[in-house]
Amino acid sequence: MSMNDSTVIDTPAGPLSIMVGPAGAVRAAGFTGDPESLLPLVHPTMRAPLRHRADLGPVSTAVAAYLAGELTAIDAVPVEQHTRGAFMAHAWQVLREVKPGDPVTYTAYAGLAGRPAAVRAAAAACARNAAALFVPCHRVLRTDGTLGGYRWGLDVKEWLLGHERR
Repeated sequence: MSMNDSTVIDTPAGPLSIMVGPAGAVRAAGFTGDPESLLPLVHPTMRAPLRHRADLGPVSTAVAAYLAGELTAIDAVPVEQHTRGAFMAHAWQVLREVKPGDPVTYTAYAGLAGRPAAVRAAAAACARNAAALFVPCHRVLRTDGTLGGYRWGLDVKEWLLGHERR
């Protein structure tokens, strides 16, 4: 039986749990100390027993570099998420192109994803994103510039945006 590897990395925003598949791509990540809690976020076909690792190699290295100020270090980390709709998969890829320190509004994000009128679909892509940090939904703000929602808490979103402004 295949397994997913997981680790927990301490960050100034709290513990970051990361789950990777057999090929080393991030399947889920979130600001929780419990990697098991990530399993319901991933597509059922990607759920597998978790094996804890102290280090996930290039993924752990990229997170350490990001935390040290090399904000683009996470950009090259492969991410594997499954969804039924083509728009959501495309929207997640577009989100990975939003630069650190340059957040966009949900309206602008919908436009970048090629469907300017689909603001709700863009918001849904953020809400359903299982790979926090690596697919940086924290870089999307409400039209009035306020934070909006974030699965892992507004304090975490605020810390990430502040870290990326430096």
